[in-house]
Amino acid sequence: MKEFVVPAVVTPDPQANATDLLVDRVAIDPDAALFALPTADGGWQDVSAGEFHRQVVALAKGFMASGVQAGDKIGFICKTRYEWTLVDFAAWFAGAVLVPIYETSSPSQIQYILDNSEATAIIVETAEHFSRFDEIAGDVAHVATTWQMHLGDLDKLAAQGTGISDEQVEERRRIAVGSDLATLIYTSGSTGTPKGCILTHSNFVELSRNAAVAMKEVLAPGASTLLFITTAHVFARFISILAVHAGAKVGHQADTKQLLPALGSFKPTFLLAVPRVFEKVYNSSEQKAEAGGKGKIFRRAADVAVAHSQALDAGTVPFGLKVQFALFDRLVYSKLKAAMGGRVVYAVSGSAPLGLRLGHFFRSMGIRILEGYGLTETTAPATVNLVSKFKIGTTGPALPGVGVKIAEDGEILVKGINVFAGYWKNEAATAEVMDGEWFRTGDLGTLDDDGYLTITGRKKEIIVTAGGKNVAPAGLEDPIRSNPIIGQVVVVGDQKPFVSALITLDSEMLPVWLNNNGEEATMSLDAAARHPKVLAEVQRAVDVANARVSRAESIRKFTILATEFTEASGHLTPKMSIKRNVITADFASVIEGMYAGAPQTQGISLQG
Repeated sequence: MKEFVVPAVVTPDPQANATDLLVDRVAIDPDAALFALPTADGGWQDVSAGEFHRQVVALAKGFMASGVQAGDKIGFICKTRYEWTLVDFAAWFAGAVLVPIYETSSPSQIQYILDNSEATAIIVETAEHFSRFDEIAGDVAHVATTWQMHLGDLDKLAAQGTGISDEQVEERRRIAVGSDLATLIYTSGSTGTPKGCILTHSNFVELSRNAAVAMKEVLAPGASTLLFITTAHVFARFISILAVHAGAKVGHQADTKQLLPALGSFKPTFLLAVPRVFEKVYNSSEQKAEAGGKGKIFRRAADVAVAHSQALDAGTVPFGLKVQFALFDRLVYSKLKAAMGGRVVYAVSGSAPLGLRLGHFFRSMGIRILEGYGLTETTAPATVNLVSKFKIGTTGPALPGVGVKIAEDGEILVKGINVFAGYWKNEAATAEVMDGEWFRTGDLGTLDDDGYLTITGRKKEIIVTAGGKNVAPAGLEDPIRSNPIIGQVVVVGDQKPFVSALITLDSEMLPVWLNNNGEEATMSLDAAARHPKVLAEVQRAVDVANARVSRAESIRKFTILATEFTEASGHLTPKMSIKRNVITADFASVIEGMYAGAPQTQGISLQG
């Protein structure tokens, strides 16, 4: 059993709460830009640390004047924008607790979270959000107050609080100590009923202070980032709080269709993203080059970039490779980096494996993608690659103050300053995942001799074929999903004679690919799912994945579905992870069809 524990590098302060991170930042430099707001002309207007603090205090006074008490829970539905962090800190200053709800949540999901969390108020961003809440308002009578951002209620709250003194706010913000509840974040429910994760003030304070040291190069003076993944998720929420502590400037762009223009104008130094974003950047660039008759040049440039990065890891870059790299840097890499704003040096990636090829490609482009690993229960990051030593293909070592070990069955266990205080009103579920001070993640992985973690799969998702072969779906799904025309992949085959897969097409990339391959770009998903060229391309992607595993683990059959998996269809979580149980249930007849008439397995092996 391998175990690596990294000592904390910052002395813990059990009396500190999350508001201290902002107060300390203002004391260091009140005039430094902490946020930037988009302007009508496509530019950005800075918001200083001092101005942000002033707005936070004004809104906190409004909460207090409206009757919010210390410990009250407030539901919050809002997309990724400046006001998210403003409301977050204002609630803390007023002694309250935010309960984030995804902006895509259904009325029944909203009802469950409000009811289970015992929220007494809710803030909604849009009229559409309010209409969804209004459907179930009668069933959550304890929610006594509703604020609607689109009606200007945040400004009205701030105006309402003028009678509250600074001393009253200061008294209220100091009530919470490190062990107190800071937020309730509900799991996506991909494996059952959502559970409220109790994250404490110490989880955020100690992890922020220690992570800032471990990631000092990323968060160096002048650092900035453009957030576009949902702040309701712990990943972006933690980075928002970490940025306040470290003084990194944050901008927001929730509309991914406007992401490239926003990157071009904001010019961040680091990004926070999931692997799918990097796949999209790469695939769209490749297809754009293909459309311009430069597809071969792009693919050759990509091969050289990967070889160059691998040579750097090996310790020496041959002269010929250096020459090719310099050429493609001018022709390809520099232009691609410019499209991302031109200043991005680092990116932090999580939620799924990035893939070696993409890691090497972006590294040669001058962008180090630092893969990390964590869950809601670990306040996001438990491990992250270091700038001084990062290993492509791993999720890095444990952060300071965190320990990681691998159980006998391969499960990853985590302990330390980031581990949650349990599930809200669910002692049985808490007991199930805790082994003393160690949290059982449910994920499988390995640790190398330097303590760098590699994720190999999810314990509950392991498929055992009729022949007794253990198959980790992620090892097959991730490389297939990197193909430009593929949206999602779900590997199946538990207790079946062989492994199969359900595959959906990417409706955004498909028309470009079809056009580049001499086909009608307006082809429907249904027609594309049966088209020989599309079938051949999907088979090619499957072959690439199969080449990485044994024959017993390889995909023998696949079905291309004439639909997409979306959050709205109930098949994806808000962070775009597949709901495996829901998909296999909804498409059970399709799955069974792939095994109809399949031969009985012979020579059954009981070996995993």
